[in-house]
Amino acid sequence: MSVRGATSAIKSGNCLRDHFLLAMPSLSEGIFSQSITYICEHGESGAMGIIINQPLDLTVAEIFEHLDIEANRDFSDEPVLAGGPVQIDHGFVLHRHSATDWEASLQVTGEITLTTSRDILRAIADGSGPAEHLIALGYAGWSAGQLEEELSHNSWLTLPADSEVIFATPWHRRLAAAAAGLGIDMNLISAQAGHA
Repeated sequence: MSVRGATSAIKSGNCLRDHFLLAMPSLSEGIFSQSITYICEHGESGAMGIIINQPLDLTVAEIFEHLDIEANRDFSDEPVLAGGPVQIDHGFVLHRHSATDWEASLQVTGEITLTTSRDILRAIADGSGPAEHLIALGYAGWSAGQLEEELSHNSWLTLPADSEVIFATPWHRRLAAAAAGLGIDMNLISAQAGHA
């Protein structure tokens, strides 16, 4: 699909919100290498998502300690993810939707919400927040037409998102699990992908 075709597809409502982007081997350097990104928003003005399989050398327990949030259990085995290269000092919580109204949330689907306010961190720490969540610093962002351009150069595989991959699969298995949904082994894909 050409960039023009991709852009017109977006205008007709065919967007990648609630989809995964799987990095092709051509994206071999930096944060996107071997990444899987969950797209939270996509439209004519651009796209944003959270990388869900790149852990930082930082735990949720350390985040709570830094923010003076008291936790009622040990979070030292829960990694904080590198959500993307934009606003890396801001926290993003991707979680299953709950009845609670958080101060700053984007409901991506009826099942998945992205929250950026500190109230959800306090709730997770005291056990009243969503049990199924991941916490990331930063996000992945694309300006208008940028993601379509990257797709036209075969930088990404796309597929509808699966919440089980996000919330029930260990971070180091998420890329392979999502690719398996397409019947693909990412280890067997060449970095020299061409156009069909």
